[in-house]
Amino acid sequence: MENKSTPKIKIVILAAGKGRRMESDLPKALMPLRGKPMITYLLASVQKSGIDPEPVIVVGYKKELVEETLGEKYFYLDQTENLGTGHAVGIGRSYLEDKADHIVVLYGDQPFTSAETIRELVNKHLKYGKKITLATVKLEDFRDWRINFVQFSRILRDQNGKIIGDVQFKDATDKQVKITEVNPCYFCFEAKWLWRNLELLKNENAQEEYYLTDLIKIAAAEGEEIESIDIAPHEALGANTQRELEILEAFV
Repeated sequence: MENKSTPKIKIVILAAGKGRRMESDLPKALMPLRGKPMITYLLASVQKSGIDPEPVIVVGYKKELVEETLGEKYFYLDQTENLGTGHAVGIGRSYLEDKADHIVVLYGDQPFTSAETIRELVNKHLKYGKKITLATVKLEDFRDWRINFVQFSRILRDQNGKIIGDVQFKDATDKQVKITEVNPCYFCFEAKWLWRNLELLKNENAQEEYYLTDLIKIAAAEGEEIESIDIAPHEALGANTQRELEILEAFV
């Protein structure tokens, strides 16, 4: 009997942001971290993971500069309008639909995601066969360097500990803001399920954007179980301001 073919997995890295609060004209993913563009740390981990030799990078603001800086080892997709993470992934459908059975989503402004975490995310996703597998971070509190996580979305679980949703910081109630399990938004999706359900996303939120994280709620409403892995907090650190970027420098 022949073995089933190895599932095709593609990694999509979102790197279209301007970084308005960085006080710089550089795209956020190119902000220097110890002298190197922030995204290059993540790209090194992606390469080391061995999951996808040619990841897709979604570019937008100053896309030519991003492409010139990173070179020709990647496939670039242009997000001409910044309409949210759901929209950013969705523009890759025409290119990726026949190239991948599963889609991993990572972020150019979160540099410390390790190769081991990328592999663990994919391996658990393939092992349990869920529509969504995601990484979560469990914090003691939001003090000291953990202040960088304050505006991350919060993971919502039911009384049995199953993930049933995610709420953006700007949309959270006072009670939800106190939840210390946060979502860095590292996902692995079954591709067919992803493309079908991206069409259901709505922008009825404080940012008027299409949130990729709303797929968690959609999956839960469909009765789909959502798998997760726990990762070390520093692996999920991101930066939206110069002060937050300074915090990241301690972990390089």
